[in-house]
Amino acid sequence: MRSIRPSFTTRGHRRGRRGKSPVPVAVALVSALALTATACESGDPEAGGDASASASTADGGNGEIRIPDHIKDKLKEHGIDVDEWKNGAWKNWSKDDWLREAQDYVNPIIEDLWDPDRMRDAQEPDQEVDDSDLSGDQGVTDPEPQPVQARTVPPKYHDSAATAGKLLFDSPKGSMVCSATVVEDPANPGKSNLVWTAGHCVHAGKEGGWYRNIAFVPSYNDAGKPTEELQSATKEEVAPYGVWWGDWAQTSDQWIEQGGATGGDGASHDYAVIHVTPEKGSDGKSLEETVGDALPVDFDAPAVPKVKSLKAIGYPAAAPYDGQKLYQCDDKPGRLSIAASDPTMYRIGCTMTGGSSGGGWVSAGSDGKPALVSNTSIGPVTAGWLAGPRLGEEAKGVFDEVSGKFAGQ
Repeated sequence: MRSIRPSFTTRGHRRGRRGKSPVPVAVALVSALALTATACESGDPEAGGDASASASTADGGNGEIRIPDHIKDKLKEHGIDVDEWKNGAWKNWSKDDWLREAQDYVNPIIEDLWDPDRMRDAQEPDQEVDDSDLSGDQGVTDPEPQPVQARTVPPKYHDSAATAGKLLFDSPKGSMVCSATVVEDPANPGKSNLVWTAGHCVHAGKEGGWYRNIAFVPSYNDAGKPTEELQSATKEEVAPYGVWWGDWAQTSDQWIEQGGATGGDGASHDYAVIHVTPEKGSDGKSLEETVGDALPVDFDAPAVPKVKSLKAIGYPAAAPYDGQKLYQCDDKPGRLSIAASDPTMYRIGCTMTGGSSGGGWVSAGSDGKPALVSNTSIGPVTAGWLAGPRLGEEAKGVFDEVSGKFAGQ
């Protein structure tokens, strides 16, 4: 095996006909590849960020924003007027206005911002993939896996993949799409409002800040309607279980400090946890109760050689896919090493493209039952395989902080 110098990008936004989105990775590979992270990197304005979030709730359907007083105070500290934000001030991505730090994250609900057209058209911005020097790898990388053709999840998606959904957000380059998973919350058994996704789907990493208008749509296009029919679909048809806004989000310090659009930086720690709240106000039901399921997260999953199979699921949006249908891949994982100092990643054969970033990877956990053990982070521009971080103590720390913040709520 020889060291090569491929380019990597994240898999979250759309690639191909709508551009290449990046979350990188450094690695010794069998053949030279251009790699793209599967989903959501956008924008080059300078900013960056730490890891948390805050937010708001909607005002019972009248199109107004209702925000807790402490969040209003935070907005004021940053010179943000709530009405101006709602009316388009959030589109200001200048360096001074793109909030970076954990304590600065705000995500006020703008009711009906994510209408069916905007959900359908969310994409990845056009962005060239830069070459990255990936030499010097001292970790362990297994031979490149054979491509595994992604299979459509049979509709209705909710019947077989109730925890899966589409993650939407705005970046400096436009509206973007990733994938995400409803996960159990030990602090609120049976009533979780937690969603797992990739770090590059909520934060731009070392060269950017927090994305805006982050929202989760469980079982998007649940009936699996063809794209032509979605042109006239109602919001209830494309989002049968509602739109859930991220009122708190946290990713790893490593992603915030190291994450980049190309080269693999931060990919081993490319994960995030989001606490969500319903756009239309709460009827007392949590996200878990609404969709009827949630996956446990296993932070002590078996090492790569002991994992018999992993299932990756998501909404690939780059050609030949269009982001409107849910797909999955099953494969026995191999190892992908970015650097000797970083955790080894899982890698599987899979043809899913950009838009699938953040989607959950499910396997038998340490107790033998199905659990989320990773998420889609990166893959080659040419598709064929995906890689995701192996979750450990750092990931558990991020999860525990978000869970603890909302304990008993």
